[in-house]
Amino acid sequence: MGPGWPERLWIVRHGESAGNVARALARAARLARLDLAERDVDVPLSERGQAQALALGRWFAALPAASRPEVVLTSPYVRTQRTAQLICQAAGLATRAPRRGVDERLREREFGVLDRLTGLGIRTLHPDQAELRRRIGKFYHRPPGGESWCDVILRLRSVLDSMRLDYAGRRVLIVTHQVAVLCLRYLLESLGEAELLAIDAEGEVANCGVTEYAFDPDAGPTPARLIRYNFVAPLEATGVPITAESDEPAAPR
Repeated sequence: MGPGWPERLWIVRHGESAGNVARALARAARLARLDLAERDVDVPLSERGQAQALALGRWFAALPAASRPEVVLTSPYVRTQRTAQLICQAAGLATRAPRRGVDERLREREFGVLDRLTGLGIRTLHPDQAELRRRIGKFYHRPPGGESWCDVILRLRSVLDSMRLDYAGRRVLIVTHQVAVLCLRYLLESLGEAELLAIDAEGEVANCGVTEYAFDPDAGPTPARLIRYNFVAPLEATGVPITAESDEPAAPR
């Protein structure tokens, strides 16, 4: 293993949350707002999300012991921490005590005034923001009080710096959020805006979908070679439903 990079890196979106369920219901009913009482940071997993996390944990358990995660990093949100806890439980990692940590830089993108709104809600309540997003694109659009994708990328750059310092040669599992998964791909694969948005347009990141990298000194600017993206076979193998409702407000039309 060369200096400064994890031997293996798994990036996982959290299991289906109550927020994902609420967003799907709001869109289906053409509502402006999601029906959620909790702060975004406190939104829990749904029952299906818990089943997804356990299914993924069983997949990790089937790997050779020397190939399983040694380090588990999560965002501070309840849904990511619970997903990681269940993965570790089902994988047998809870008894092996992998190094675990919460990193605020892995948090959800902050939506500011657009928080809890559907596309209809943005168009109705904030038509100026709907037009601005249409004009400059989702990559650069920063809603008042919120973040653009670029803002997320800036904080994730420092996460990768920390991994190079702290986890070289280790096997690292990150449990985070949809936009963070995509933005980490942007950084690890040296993508451009158009390439990243093309990946995003292909479909949502699945709940408990796995993006996996292996250390490869010949991979390019960063020695991380993509092994798989949006891998959901562990869920399919156990019959757990696959879900992929976005965490983001839908694009206004």
